[in-house]
Amino acid sequence: MNGVVPLAEARDTAVYGSKAVGLGDALRDGLRVPPGVALSGPVVEAVAGGDETTIGEVREAVRTLAQPFAVRSSAVDEDGNEASFAGQHQTLLNVQSADEVSSALREIWWSANSDSAITYRQRVGLFARPIVGVVVQSLLDPDAAGVMFTTNPITGADERVIEASWGLGEAVVAGLVIPDHFRLDRSGAVLERSAGDKRLRIRRQQGGGTAQEAVPTELVSSLCLTDDQLGELAELASRCEKVYGPDRDIEFAFAGGALYLLQCRAITSGNTGKPGGGPQRAADPVEAVQRVHLFAGLDRQEIEQITSLLKERRFAAGETVIREGSAGAALFIIESGLAEVSVRGTRVASLGPGEYFGEIALIDEGPRAATVTATTELVCQGLTLWEFRPLVQQNGVIGWKLLQSLVRALRQAERPPSAVPPAATPAPG
Repeated sequence: MNGVVPLAEARDTAVYGSKAVGLGDALRDGLRVPPGVALSGPVVEAVAGGDETTIGEVREAVRTLAQPFAVRSSAVDEDGNEASFAGQHQTLLNVQSADEVSSALREIWWSANSDSAITYRQRVGLFARPIVGVVVQSLLDPDAAGVMFTTNPITGADERVIEASWGLGEAVVAGLVIPDHFRLDRSGAVLERSAGDKRLRIRRQQGGGTAQEAVPTELVSSLCLTDDQLGELAELASRCEKVYGPDRDIEFAFAGGALYLLQCRAITSGNTGKPGGGPQRAADPVEAVQRVHLFAGLDRQEIEQITSLLKERRFAAGETVIREGSAGAALFIIESGLAEVSVRGTRVASLGPGEYFGEIALIDEGPRAATVTATTELVCQGLTLWEFRPLVQQNGVIGWKLLQSLVRALRQAERPPSAVPPAATPAPG
């Protein structure tokens, strides 16, 4: 299928993203990488939008891989020399079957359009529509894993710096342990060994996802890498620099006695579920969109053009949906569940099915005016400015009606309070 290829055939970063192409380069150079496929940005967006034909084609493509899967973002502009989206775009580990991959792709697509990712994009001058490629790979069950820098990221010294722990490397990346610390010179000679405090490890969980488990007492302060393994890592560092260039940030894992490359990106300053069971659902998406004040003047056909752009997004109970002061790029309409709105830490409203928040972000690119938190499992339909603006730019009638809605809201805001009739007020966005 066009837009879905084995990793070894991923060559165009503008289509598949730097992570996918980097892993493809590694495979073409003979490095050991977990088997996988690369999905282009348009494929991921089609899956996120619920296109059944594309969902079926992706499902068949990933069935060729051993299960379970690791599903990782490979956005076109992530992990470059000037910016790293580490921690911004989501990674989903231990996805159990090909049937569950489409849900994982939807979550990753939304993570690239989340408030935190949008805020980062604004800060590093990459405020543009994300093109979200994805890598789907067989998930390893490693004995030990971690990260390696081919140049010391703190001092700039010409040496290899390695941090590792037991189990999956996410324990190191997420800062859940004090990892073992090693320094090697370019020849592979060990300059420093320092045992960490590794009281837990992350392992695959039966039924999906990952879980933290206690590490046996005798392993807490025992070095997780042998000298032979450090030698293999020294060789991997040299090979990666030949393939990708100097100053690399490498994620690795040892599984079944073999060393695997999981990711290789440039060192930058940025490198230091199930459906909700909430209350009733909003029945008709067209009706829900019509309730948004911004769209009040549109006819049904125009509203249907907007509903065709909606994409589902789910939040766990207690999860922050949008945060006051952060940048945003999406409007959300609640399909099921409940949410709470707060401003400067004070609760100001509750929202339920059919209600909405965040519409200001579709227009002004400014900071969020409130924090919205899911109080139950929350299912929303989201619309990003990347999809909304082209519709307005290409349709002058819709643009004019939106302008009239804004002017009416402005007139109402300027009237004395006693003259303003009571009305439902949307959450600040």
